[in-house]
This record gives sequence, C-alpha cells and structure tokens, in this order.
Amino acid sequence: MTLIKSISGIRGTIGGFAGDNLTPQDIVECTAAFGHWVKEQTSNPKIVVGRDARISGEIVSNLVISTLRSTGINVIDLGLSTTPTVEIAVPLEGAGAGIIITASHNPKQWNALKFVNFNGEFISQKDGQDVLDLITENAVEYAPVDNLGSYTKKDDYIQIHIDKILALPLVNVDAIRAKNYKVVVDPVNSTGALALPPLLEQLGCEVIMINSEVNGQFAHNPEPLPENLTELSGAIESNKADLGISVDPDVDRLALVCEDGEMFGEEYTLVAVADYVLRNKKGTTVSNLSSTRALKDVTEKAGCEYHPAAVGEVNVVNKMKEVRAVIGGEGNGGVIYPDLHFGRDALVGIALILSRLAEFGKSLSFLRSTYPSYHIAKNKIQLRPEIDLDILFRELEKKYSNQEINTIDGLKITLDTGDWIHLRRSNTEPIIRIYTESDSDVISQNLARKIQADINDILKTSNV
Repeated sequence: MTLIKSISGIRGTIGGFAGDNLTPQDIVECTAAFGHWVKEQTSNPKIVVGRDARISGEIVSNLVISTLRSTGINVIDLGLSTTPTVEIAVPLEGAGAGIIITASHNPKQWNALKFVNFNGEFISQKDGQDVLDLITENAVEYAPVDNLGSYTKKDDYIQIHIDKILALPLVNVDAIRAKNYKVVVDPVNSTGALALPPLLEQLGCEVIMINSEVNGQFAHNPEPLPENLTELSGAIESNKADLGISVDPDVDRLALVCEDGEMFGEEYTLVAVADYVLRNKKGTTVSNLSSTRALKDVTEKAGCEYHPAAVGEVNVVNKMKEVRAVIGGEGNGGVIYPDLHFGRDALVGIALILSRLAEFGKSLSFLRSTYPSYHIAKNKIQLRPEIDLDILFRELEKKYSNQEINTIDGLKITLDTGDWIHLRRSNTEPIIRIYTESDSDVISQNLARKIQADINDILKTSNV
C-alpha cells in the first residue's frame, strides 16, 4: 500500500492507514491545502472538479467537493469526465484552478488528485511545493457557515471539448467523414466510453466498442501497452475495422492499433501527429527525454527544430512555450496541441491522426511504415530507501564520460551509435525507470541489461 505526495498532487492506494495510503484524512488534508492556496491567488475562488470512472472516484470526489466548499471555494462539478476536458473547462469557467480525480494508468486500487492552475495547466514545481508546505504547516483556515462555497453541476463539457476540436483548422472533418472509417475503441471501462464515441461519430466513423461499461472495473491493466491490447487487436481483425483506438482511464494517452491487428506503437502517436502538423504549419517540436528520437527525425526532415524536455507534462509544456512549439508531448501517447490547449489530449490526437490518415489515403500500417523504426525498452528497478540516486548517477556519468550526457532529468546517455539510455526516478512510483532505444529490439534490451549490471556493480562497490 502506498501514498505519494508530490508537487503535482497526491496519489495512493485506497484503504489502510492515514499517512500511509490514500485515506479520507489524506484527501481532505491535501484538498484543503490546495483550496487555501487557490484562495490566496484570487479574490473570486472557484475550482472545477472532474473524475474518471474508478471505483473509488465518487467517494473521493464527494470528499474533495465538500472540503473545497468548507474552505469557501465555489465548485463546478463536471462529474465523470476526462483530464483534458477539465483542463479546457477551467479557463472557460474563469476558475482559479482545477482538480482532476484520477490515477491515470495505475490499476483500480489507486486514485489521485491532480492539480491544475487557472490556465488549466498542471501547477508549477514552486506552486506544488507551496501546497505541500501548507499541509505540513497545518495552516488551512475553514470558512464560517455564511461563507461556504457554492456547488454547480455541469454535464455538457465533453461536447464543448469535442466542438472545439472539430473547429480546429487542421482537423479535416470533411476528409475524415468521406472515408467512413470503421473504428474499434477500448476505453478500458472508464470515461473514454463517454468521450470517444461522440467524437468519432461526429467525424463520420462507425464505432465498435469493447470494455465500454463505465464502472471502473478495468477489463485489463489500464495502461495502453501492447500486452494489454490483445483483445482490441482481435476485435479489429474480426470486425475488419480500419483501426483500433485505446486510451487510458482519464483519456490523456492515446494508443493506436493498425488494421492488421499490429500495434502502431504508443511512441509513434506523437510522431504521426507531429508529421501531420508540420506538413501544414512549420515550427519547433518538443518531447521528453524518454521519447523516441523518431520525432527529431521527422522534425528535421520537415526543416524544423526539435527540443528535448525533462519528463513530466509541466516540463514539456514549459519547454513548448519557451520555444513556441507547434506540437509536442510525450512518447507514452500524450499529444499536446497548443492551438487547443497546453495539456495531453487523446481526443485531439485522434482527430489529427484521422486527418493525416484521410489525406494520406492508405492504411494505418502503411502510414506507420513511412516513419523511422526504433525500439524502446521500458524497464524499472525497485528504488530502495537507502539508495542515494545522486551518487549513483554521478558514478554512472563517470563510467560513460566519453559519451553524450544529459542531466536535466536524471541521467541520459546517448551513445555514438545514436542509441540512448535514460534513467530517472519515477514521479508516481518508488522505482527507477530505465528506458533504452535502438533500431533493434535485441540491442535495446541488451542496453537495459548492461546498465542494470552497471548499477548492481556500483551498489556493491561504492557507498551509494
């Protein structure tokens, strides 16, 4: 059982004891601190709240909403929604912030509170630390009975979100409708089942749903990885569909499956979207250090410039703003299209991918074959409390001092071959993530084993 408090919010497993797990006490404590922080930022405090379909979601939402109102915050409740929909709703409502109740790709026993600012963007590291400080200082003041916050329920924001996507100049609605695509959708028993069908139907697609009951009883591990999408792959083939779409429970990650049941590759969601955007609008691109170098290849082929960023949506967004990127995101299927909003958004990713596919005029598998083919191995090792990561990474940096080194987020080693190794502490779990990339899956896995052996040697011989 786990509880993680970080600058981006609070995340943990339901049940257990306060301070060790995500319990009502922890939820109230963290929500009150965030509400207090919002009140310090604005004279008209209002917060938008939305959630995915997790089993614990309704209970957590009730606690969050009641706590906010008790601090004098007015609440706009979107109910069952998506992370990007909440992000869009915050500025449209003139709210001071938003709280998204979701643990993203984590299994059903997890839940979390994600905090966004008045722009509908994840709060900064400084703001997150200020909220954490309020928790430890026990400095929250609750409102007297005459100043309690109001409550308003709004159920139309998913359609508002869809309308904004369909109005984007680069979303070629007519071309998509002319194709009459047959699409199989796996929303893994969460709110993608509420958002994807209306979007696809308004784009003229025939929609076949699997795992569509919105009950939080995830039919498989909710992370949209190939090993979790075998049912989707089979449904595409049996229905002779043009493609398959999978999203995570809060609909900010997008994975595609080709018409032959083969994976498009979550790393290539952003690559394909960027390819389409750059064909229509030249500009810079951004992805995090753990994302495929195929984005850099596609960007440079278009005569444009690529920039890396530290892992984490807020870091990618900050870099995108700094370099005025026209498209960016993360290699986990997270597309950030600034012409809509600065947040990962599977819905806009779907519309842009379908626009590219319709104009391309061939199959999704053929489109995939037009991009450089790299293989990323994603591994992890448990992070024991006694391990000093700073010392460990310094020792590894010495060992690989003759290679290109990037330390803006953990340690990234780029070899002379262009292959790379990225090690970093996870933001959501007590682990070290080890990502490696090569044009060969075997080499990528071997790189991961080599770096793990290096880590074990350092742990045995050094004071780490």
